Amino acid sequence: MIDPFGRHIRYLRVSVTDRCDFRCVYCMAEDMEFLPKREVLTLEELDRLCSAFVRLGVKKLRLTGGEPLVRRGIMQLFRALSRHLASGALEELTVTTNGSQLSRYAAELADLGVRRVNVSIDTLDERKFAEITRRGSLPVVLQGLEAAKRAGLQVKINAVALKGVNDGEFDRLIGWCGAEGFDLTLIEVMPMGDIGGENRLDQYLPLSLVRADLAQRWTLDDIDYRTGGPARYVRVKETSGRLGFITPLTHNFCESCNRVRVTCTGMLYMCLGQEDSADLRAPLRAQSGDDALLEAAIREAIARKPKGHDFIIDRRHSGPAVPRHMSVTGG
Repeated sequence: MIDPFGRHIRYLRVSVTDRCDFRCVYCMAEDMEFLPKREVLTLEELDRLCSAFVRLGVKKLRLTGGEPLVRRGIMQLFRALSRHLASGALEELTVTTNGSQLSRYAAELADLGVRRVNVSIDTLDERKFAEITRRGSLPVVLQGLEAAKRAGLQVKINAVALKGVNDGEFDRLIGWCGAEGFDLTLIEVMPMGDIGGENRLDQYLPLSLVRADLAQRWTLDDIDYRTGGPARYVRVKETSGRLGFITPLTHNFCESCNRVRVTCTGMLYMCLGQEDSADLRAPLRAQSGDDALLEAAIREAIARKPKGHDFIIDRRHSGPAVPRHMSVTGG
């Protein structure tokens, strides 16, 4: 699959559920209303959809949410998709998680061919963690990370940079990740969805400023390491660890974007920050007997992939740039 700008689409992120056991302040409103189950793709439909993308050239597949590991029977989907790893058609099957269920599932994920997991941790302060997630437990997540290490999973920690909340903790996170052998990626707040009383502008912290500040205390050497995502990495000389920056606002990397996202309802978004989409649930549920309609819908959508997004946060643009939440789109 090649988009209008010559980019080969090899990376698919799929939200398997909009539900989550956390309510992070930058991601969801506290009183979220979740989708009726009939609107959400079944595990069998998710397998068919992902398999169609693999046939069309996707080499990296990431399951996300919401929190993917709270979906009932989710290991059934990992088990089904692992056949593409065994055949060599798929190079990598990964998952982004809040870590709350890792103690339960880490060993099985590793057995099914998952080699890396991304875990969201914005602070190592237990009280602050509870405030940011509104209902999460840091000790439970740390236990999950230990289980991931025992299972041999490579761990990357994702931390959203929140002004006035965790901006004094980046040094601690860098040191901790270095000691644990984890990569760390810092992410700018993305203006997606209504998050209740929180103000995006109040949360927004440009990572250009963060990097400049960190460089006063750490030696940050640019490296060519890539995982297929939008992060650009440096090596922290003092810890030998990798530190990534995802900067959709201060410096986007749309020109090299090889990713598309599918929501848990089967909507394909060719760009995270644009509203143009394609309904894949309809061809999935059509009584055609094969996936010809599905593959045609995918190809037609890729032909409309835009050059980039239009994320802006300033005094005139403090609300969401797009109405859908990251938890629905596939974070």
